[in-house]
Order: sequence, then structure tokens, then C-alpha cells
Amino acid sequence: MKKSIFFALIISFIAVPTQTTTAQYDYSEDLYYDHPFTYEMGASIAIMNCFTDLGGNKVTGQKNFIDFNLSNSEFSGSVFFSVNYRNAIALRLEGTLGNVSASDNTSKNVKPTTNGRYERNLSFKSSITEVMLAFEIHPLFFKKYKEGKKIPRFSPYLVGGIGFFSFNPKALLNGKWIELKPLSTEGQGFIEYPDKKPYKLNQFNFPLGAGLKYKLTPLYTISIECVSRILNTDYLDDVSTEYIDQSVFANYLAGQNLTNALLLNDRQKEINPAHVTNPGWQRGNSSSNDSYFTLNLKMSFVF
Repeated sequence: MKKSIFFALIISFIAVPTQTTTAQYDYSEDLYYDHPFTYEMGASIAIMNCFTDLGGNKVTGQKNFIDFNLSNSEFSGSVFFSVNYRNAIALRLEGTLGNVSASDNTSKNVKPTTNGRYERNLSFKSSITEVMLAFEIHPLFFKKYKEGKKIPRFSPYLVGGIGFFSFNPKALLNGKWIELKPLSTEGQGFIEYPDKKPYKLNQFNFPLGAGLKYKLTPLYTISIECVSRILNTDYLDDVSTEYIDQSVFANYLAGQNLTNALLLNDRQKEINPAHVTNPGWQRGNSSSNDSYFTLNLKMSFVF
């Protein structure tokens, strides 16, 4: 329900017709310099994607754009408010809702090249809720334009800041989405695996990206922006290290949780019923953390 209201607000904002008013000034001339601070309020629609241990292309799980898989893209949206100083620097507060997902099954057509990732047969999805505080740097406006000379309509810019986000990885099992963190699929929190600590579902991240802004009218702007989030966790997809001894699950879990943990820890038998997995075999790649990114189309109102 919350997401429905959120996206309805985004759509209604973007759908507002551009109108001129009798008191409208041309911001493309010199008003920004008479009044150094301006404000923007806007919304965006976007696709959200992730780089994790799962899925990928003809590589060995790089967790970067080499491993980009378009089929994993999900729609997302945001609303934001910015304070701008002379068009050159802006401080932006933004809230984003979206989803990320990945599946080893997407590498089926190239499975001989994936070093067993297709046969691993793991998948996940997670909702993402994020609040971000970021700076925009517009290099073209560090130059002071002479009075009466039009400033550029296009403005390439850089984005960087800090965010706080929540996630909750789930896997599909027998038609139901099962939360993975309570199952400790890699022994997180088990005394038999003291080096594996439970991960937190609410964490800080570090957004970093770039965009291109275009001034449609004196009051409206449109931007295309790509921002990647640097994370402090490798468990966005609940996959990071190696398989554990499945007999240990019974020491901590019972009932349906125990059944789910045994089925979701190792899903290779779903492809090859004769497969045997030994404890300590590689399940993920903990050498680098996961990440996610958005490619946004943003529209804002300047006042």
C-alpha cells in the first residue's frame, strides 16, 4: 500500500503540465546570480539493478558492470529536495523505493563458462528502502558568466554522499517467498562458525555517480543520472562464503525453519539429484562486497 501511494505521487508530479505565469523570470539569464540560492523539488522513475554473487554473464562473478545482466532490472522511484548554490553545488535529500533480484538461472545459456554458478542454482529478491544525502557538483558553473550572457542549458554533474538503506533477501521455495536471514544459510551466528557474524538489514551505503541535467524551461529541469551504491555488506543476496555442514542447522532451527534452511542452503540437487556438496566448498565470493545502482530519469521544479 505504501509503495502504491509513493509511485502515485511520482506519476502525478511528472504529469503536472508545464505552465507559464505572469510573474515568471528567465532563470537562464542572471537571476541565479542575483539570488545565489535556489531550491528544487522533484521525483524520478528508474531501473534498479545489483551486482552480487548470483547470476551474471560469461565471467566468474565480477560484481561489477562486466557482469551486468539487464534481465535483473527492476523499476524504482524516488522523491527529492535540493538546495542549490549558484548552480554549481547542490545538497540533495532523496528517498528511494525499489527492488533488486538475481538468479543463477539467468546464466543457463552460457553455463559452460560460469564455473558452476549455473549449477549452484541460487536466487534472491529484496525490497530496497533508502534515504540519501548527497552533493551535486556542476563543473560548468564554477565559471562566472558575464551579465546578459546565457548560461548553459546542459549541465553534466557528479554525485556523492551517504545513504541509509534497508533490505531483506528472500528466496522462492514451493511458490512462497522465504526470508533468508533467519535461516543463517551460511552459519551466521552459529558457534561452530565463529567467524561468521549475522548481518544487519539496515545499513549505511555510499552513493557515487554522475548525471546530465537539462533545463526545459525557467522552472522545470530534467536529468538522466546513474548512481551506484557502495555497500559494507556481501549479504545483499544472502550469499558470501562457503557451504556449511547441514547437520549443524538442527542445533539452532526447528520445524519449518529447519526444513527451509536445508532446502535453501544447497539447491544443486534441484538440477542434479545425484549431486553431493561437501562442507567448505565455495558458495559465494567474499573477496568483494555486493552493490546496487539506479539509472534515473528525474524531473524537478525550481523555485
